[in-house]
Amino acid sequence: MGNGRRPLVAGNWKMHGSRAENTALLEALLARLNRVSAEVLVCAPFVYVSEIATRLAGTQMAVGAQSLCAEPVGAFTGEVSAAMLQDIGCKYVLVGHSERRSLFHEDNGLVARKFVAAQSKGLVPVLCVGESLAERQSEQTFAVIREQLDAVLAAAGIAPFAQAVVAYEPVWAIGTGLTATPEQAQEVHAFIRGHLAKQDATVAAGVRILYGGSVKGSNAGELFAMADVDGGLVGGASLKADEFLQICAVAHS
Repeated sequence: MGNGRRPLVAGNWKMHGSRAENTALLEALLARLNRVSAEVLVCAPFVYVSEIATRLAGTQMAVGAQSLCAEPVGAFTGEVSAAMLQDIGCKYVLVGHSERRSLFHEDNGLVARKFVAAQSKGLVPVLCVGESLAERQSEQTFAVIREQLDAVLAAAGIAPFAQAVVAYEPVWAIGTGLTATPEQAQEVHAFIRGHLAKQDATVAAGVRILYGGSVKGSNAGELFAMADVDGGLVGGASLKADEFLQICAVAHS
């Protein structure tokens, strides 16, 4: 990764964990992360974000949320706003994760509004894009990702991408054990960077693009060696300290 972009490894804990499990995992990570040059982020369930933010204050790890409300305030029972996340020390937030798109029916327009909402309060959105297996098999990968990116570009413009992260997560590789080959990942990452470059080449060159889809210690090195892969969005492996640390260790400048 000799491209000037600092690698980022983000762990998405999904709906896992407890206070005791979180404490043990974080302590194991913090004890050994001083040997890692990459930026490290954990995206925790809402109920744990505040406590984790307090524990990680002053360390090299950051905390993120897994989603947010597109609205700033109001009668939206059960939702959490960008201002609330910022208030408790959250730095990042996942936007448009494939599970939010598929299970909770978040469309491109809503994802774009969430991207804007996050940045309005200084949060760094991690914009997730990716195609299903059927879309890949029908050679629609680039068309799907173009639509996902264009919705955000239409709502926010290109400039905010200088303060954002993009994560390519092929839906067919999430939690399935399947992983895009390094060459497949690089092809899509290069497409994403090239599409953003049509708007602003300088912004596109600086955007960190993560790969997410069954990232493990055994395949992270090959994936992160690709020119346009700037780290990983890690699911299940982020819940295992040794495995996550191995992934972090191979993400180097």
